[in-house]
Amino acid sequence: MTASPSEIIGILGGMGPAATADFYAKLVSMTPGSSDQDHLRTVIWSDPTVPDRTAALIGDGPDPTPWLLHGGRVLREAGATVIAIPCNTAHAFVPRIAGHVGLPIVHMIGEVARHLSALRPPLHTAGLLATTGTVRAGLYQEWLDRFGIGLVLPGPDSQRDEVMAAIHAVKAGRRDATATEPLARAARGLTDRGAQVIIAGCTEIPLGLSAATVEVPLIDPAAVLAQALVRRMRAA
Repeated sequence: MTASPSEIIGILGGMGPAATADFYAKLVSMTPGSSDQDHLRTVIWSDPTVPDRTAALIGDGPDPTPWLLHGGRVLREAGATVIAIPCNTAHAFVPRIAGHVGLPIVHMIGEVARHLSALRPPLHTAGLLATTGTVRAGLYQEWLDRFGIGLVLPGPDSQRDEVMAAIHAVKAGRRDATATEPLARAARGLTDRGAQVIIAGCTEIPLGLSAATVEVPLIDPAAVLAQALVRRMRAA
C-alpha cells in the first residue's frame, strides 16, 4: 500500500483516552505495508474534557457539541481531510457538527451496519452492548433497521449493573474481572435471546471483553471503522 499524499485522517478522540489509543493501534495494525512510508498520515485530537455523552443524552450533563465542534475544527486546521470519531455515543451528536466542521465524517455506526449486512449467511439478529446513551439514542437501532437486522438489548438491570459498571471500570483503568465478568454475563444474556453476533458498541468494551469469552462473533466497531478508513485511503 502506498499512503495517499493528499489524505490525512483526523481522529476526534479522548472519549476515552484508552479507547483512542486502542483505535490508533488498530488503524496501524490494519494498514498493509512494509515500511513507515506505507502508513497513513494521521492527526489525533484527544480531548478528555469533552463532557460525558451518556449524561448529556439522559439529561444529566452538559451538551458536548461545542467540544466536538472545536475538536473537528482543530483537526481541519491541522490538515485533516477526513474525520473519524472512535466513540459510539458521540455519534448521537454527529448531526449537530457534520455541517460545521467542513470535513467529511466517516460514520462508525453506519460502517458497522454495512459490515453486518454483508455477512453470509445473512444476519437476522444482533446483540448490542453499549452505553445507556447509545441505547437510548437508538443509534444502532436506526442503522440496523435500514438493513433489516433486528437488535436485542440487555434488560435494565443488566444494562446498569453489568454493562455500564464494566464500562466505568475500564475507564478507571481496570481490565480485570470487575470488567470482564459482567460483560461476559451480559453477552450470554443476549446470545440466549437469539443474538447471532455481539456488537461491542462502546469503544471501552473490547478492552474488557475478549472474543474468546463470547459464543458468537464479537464485532468491534473501532476495528470496522479502521478498516473503512484504510479502504478509503487506498481508493484515494
